[in-house]
Amino acid sequence: MSSTSGRLYGVGLGPGDPELITRKAARLIAEADVVAYYSGTHGRSIARSIAAELIPDGVVEERLVYPVTTGTTDHPGGYEGAIAEFYDASAERLAAHLERGRAVVVLCEGDPLFYGSYMYLHDRLAPRFPAEVVPGVTSVSAASAAVARPLVRRTDVFTVLPGTLPVPELARRLADTDGVAIMKLGRTFEGVRDALAQAGRLDDAVYVERASMDGQRVLPVGDVDPASVPYFSMVLATGDDAPRNGGAATRSHAVGETTAADRAAPAELLVVGLGPAGEQWLTPEAARALAEVDHVVGYGPYVDRVPVRPGQRRHSSGNTVEVDRARLALDLALAGERVAVVSGGDAGVFGMASAVFEAAQDPRYADVPVRVLPGLTAVQAVAARAGAPVGGDFAVLSLSDRLKPWEVVEARLEAAARADLVIAVYNPASRSRTTQVARAREVLLRHRPGDTPVVVGRNVGRDGESVEVTTLEKLDPDGIDMRCLLIVGSSGTSMTPSGAVWTRRYVPD
Repeated sequence: MSSTSGRLYGVGLGPGDPELITRKAARLIAEADVVAYYSGTHGRSIARSIAAELIPDGVVEERLVYPVTTGTTDHPGGYEGAIAEFYDASAERLAAHLERGRAVVVLCEGDPLFYGSYMYLHDRLAPRFPAEVVPGVTSVSAASAAVARPLVRRTDVFTVLPGTLPVPELARRLADTDGVAIMKLGRTFEGVRDALAQAGRLDDAVYVERASMDGQRVLPVGDVDPASVPYFSMVLATGDDAPRNGGAATRSHAVGETTAADRAAPAELLVVGLGPAGEQWLTPEAARALAEVDHVVGYGPYVDRVPVRPGQRRHSSGNTVEVDRARLALDLALAGERVAVVSGGDAGVFGMASAVFEAAQDPRYADVPVRVLPGLTAVQAVAARAGAPVGGDFAVLSLSDRLKPWEVVEARLEAAARADLVIAVYNPASRSRTTQVARAREVLLRHRPGDTPVVVGRNVGRDGESVEVTTLEKLDPDGIDMRCLLIVGSSGTSMTPSGAVWTRRYVPD
């Protein structure tokens, strides 16, 4: 094999059935100078067993035996330290062959770069030697074939999750996607089953063990004995919306919910303010609404704040598609589904309420009732942390010029400054908007003295919260980012000896 000597190959063998090995993988194994494979501490290698009939007589074999297969070890660096040391040593063993001009084939179950251990050798050796990866059929594909069910259709989203994630995180991600494969089971199975139940997906989930291998098993997840689950198993919960077994057509209806056909009229669409952060600022009214709806629609980070409820569908999207999001919610409500559109803070203050009413101008949504549930605003939260800076008349402005020209922003700042109003500033800066704070400061200094108090609230109510009081003259625009809200005082704003900021309620004659 002189034409390919001194070359590293990560060769995918597929999920277990030797007949699923690709022709290219078979050729490279037959021509290899060195065949390497991982094994457990018992010395047996699943990868080698899959490819056994293809390994030529007399080839050099390198068995890479894991020093530990669980998180328990006496290594001073713990499990991660032991494994990193093992990969370093394994890479050097193979490097010795590569330096001698040999072709080294590393056997990999499934696909080498899909949760495969080969990638750790590739990281260490590919910068030093020519390397090629030969893809293989993944265990996900084999499991899907075993249950004979499409994973996703059309625009469905498919997600692969490790079962080692914390149960609340698993449940949230399960509720946020359509088709899903959960890998790395074994001892994690009970937690995975709990997460499926929390996300309302247990009835639709299928357990697949040793897909394509001898001893393959396919069972409903609820029928599986946790003590019997090996590492080589996975759970599939599909986004397939085709009817099956006489059942309903969609996942949301497969959990016993009322279908659109059963409802006589469009459902009321709720627009819910979540407050600026944390459950402590979520109103009881909003919490009750979120516990009752079938769908939650919103910007991803806000949807993530809603506790997962069994059977509830979650529809996350980016932060610049508000009207599209509103139309999705209106379409669901029009079909009789109970829907909540969520916003941070108060939905009516630079939030989704306006976008929903904008989209609802379409005549086809005329029969959809819309109700807005208020939430605590960010300006209230920051003001409370600082003292009482909005105790008198104040204005609320956004520095974002995404939906209005900067000239309009500047004119409104000018008007509020001339009127001597306290000004709460939302959206002061972002990664793409880096000059607005400095320009706003210039406008305000035309009408306010330099010692005017300014409150800078960052991440209020969340990890990393800070509240700083500075002055208009000393305000550093470079220190302001998208996580901040500013409150600029008026002539009636002052500071107490303890540092609290407050604005008097009256204006002297």
